[in-house]
Amino acid sequence: MSQLKVFADSQPNKVELHSNNQQEIAAVLKAVGVRFEQWQAGAAVVAGDSQEKVLAAYQDDVKRLLDEEGYQTVDVISLKADNPDKDVLRKKFLSEHIHTEDEVRFFVDGKGLFSLHIDDKVYEVLCEKGDLISVPANTRHWFDMGPEPHLVALRFFNNPDGWVAHYSGSEIADQFSRLEA
Repeated sequence: MSQLKVFADSQPNKVELHSNNQQEIAAVLKAVGVRFEQWQAGAAVVAGDSQEKVLAAYQDDVKRLLDEEGYQTVDVISLKADNPDKDVLRKKFLSEHIHTEDEVRFFVDGKGLFSLHIDDKVYEVLCEKGDLISVPANTRHWFDMGPEPHLVALRFFNNPDGWVAHYSGSEIADQFSRLEA
């Protein structure tokens, strides 16, 4: 189940808001400029399906988002616990960073924990199957796929180079939650 926790950035052990309600999550995130939606597949898809099959299952929502936001490319990323690079990949995403374009992910399967550092708050968003999150360009954040990753996600890009991070050098991410197995 999707989940949102909000903290003051100086108090990582004190939850100010905790919600599993999709409408509340979307409303709280919208107030800080973050898009959060839930999509339903037009056909059954599972981890390991081809990129073409996954994109076809969500073609209406994908087209709508491309038309609304002007993203240039969409691809599918799939990570499993047996990936030999899982520890290196996890570490790469765990440090606070920004992107000069929106970071848009739709979770086809599995889950991941996005932590958004906006003003003096940290918004921890546990995204699961069916969740779309769009982190606006230049928003400080980090992502945890857990020590035993299991996720399939659509990624939307304007930048032909794909995922490019600019790290803040802050250690704030070390103070907040991790996605554990």
